[in-house]
Order: sequence, then structure tokens, then C-alpha cells
Amino acid sequence: MKSEKINIVIADDHQMFLDGLTALLKDEKDINLVDTALNGREALEIVGKCDVDILIMDVNMPEVDGIELNNSIKQNHPNVKTLALTSHSDHLIVSKLTKRKVNGYLLKNAEKSELLHAIHKINEGEDYFSQMVKDKVVESLFSDTRDKETPELSKREKEVIKLIASQYTATEIAEELFISQNTVNTHRKNLLTKLKLKNVAGLVKFAVENGFA
Repeated sequence: MKSEKINIVIADDHQMFLDGLTALLKDEKDINLVDTALNGREALEIVGKCDVDILIMDVNMPEVDGIELNNSIKQNHPNVKTLALTSHSDHLIVSKLTKRKVNGYLLKNAEKSELLHAIHKINEGEDYFSQMVKDKVVESLFSDTRDKETPELSKREKEVIKLIASQYTATEIAEELFISQNTVNTHRKNLLTKLKLKNVAGLVKFAVENGFA
């Protein structure tokens, strides 16, 4: 039997957005904001020790991004519903999350009324996707095979491509990740090969389109 209030956790790496969403939801009588997290790792810790109905999450977050977070929630906490609330509308990201059974997807420019409607629909056991997201899902169905078969990246490869997209040099990436510059260059070459890209500009474009930047 569900409690009268919907227990919610919000994960987003922008404190101002967290504060704004907290203020938006705090006076809703049927919503209980359990906690907030600045990254996916913190969100997993909270979900692991608290009674949570819905996790509202951004896609692009440090340490554990929204796609990884959703995967972990679905595997380890199947009773927790997930709602992506993000600025990313690329059909590849939408497709990845919908294929992994995310329960809802909204853009951050959604009205408060739509967000509340999505929360209640998801809490009632239904999925909720904004019209824009539905259009993106349809678009993904007709996208070419290369888009559908984008290779999965390792944790280290994701870290490297994020830093490349942030305009870090090979030396700076090596210092940030505590690895050698030769290792950085190897990761970069492997990324270009795996993603079938020609240069760093292609890596940056891929990073932006897939929520790594």
C-alpha cells in the first residue's frame, strides 16, 4: 500500500536548478522531497537507504550519468520509477533511456503543471513522455543503423571524452585522471576507432549529442 505522499529524490549537478525545483515542489501537499543529489553516485546512495517512489534525474552528471543511473536503478531498485528532466533532446539519448525502461522524459523548459502531471502519472504506474520526446522516439525508429548501434563506452572512455569536450589538453587529461599522457592518447585513438570518427572535432560533436558535454 502506497503512502499518501509521493517520495521523490532529485539528482542534478546544478545546485541552482536543485534549489529551484525544491522550491517548486515543497508546497505540494502530496509530494515529499526526500533528498537531493549533485551526481548519480549520491542518488544511488540515497535510493539505497530511503523509501523512494520516483527519482527525477538529469542526464549529464559527473561520476554516474543519467543513463548509467537509470540502468542501476532498474537493475537494483525495480520499484523506484525514474523521470529524466534534462535539457538534452537528442533522439539518441531519448532512445537509449526509453530502451532501458525510463518511466518519463521531460525537458527542463516544461511548465510546472506538466511536471506535476508527469509525476502523478508515473506514480500511478503509467509512463509519461512529453510530445517532443514522443516525436524523438519516432525519429529514432527511422534513424540509420549506425545511430542505433552506437558502441557502449567504458567508464574511463566516458571520462576521457567528457574532458576532451571540455577542451582539456592531453597533458591536462592525464593530470586530471592520474594516468600517463600515452594512455590518454591510446584512449583517444580507441575512441576514434570505436566510434568510427576521423578527428577530435568528431569526438566533441559525439560528446555533445550524447550528453557527455
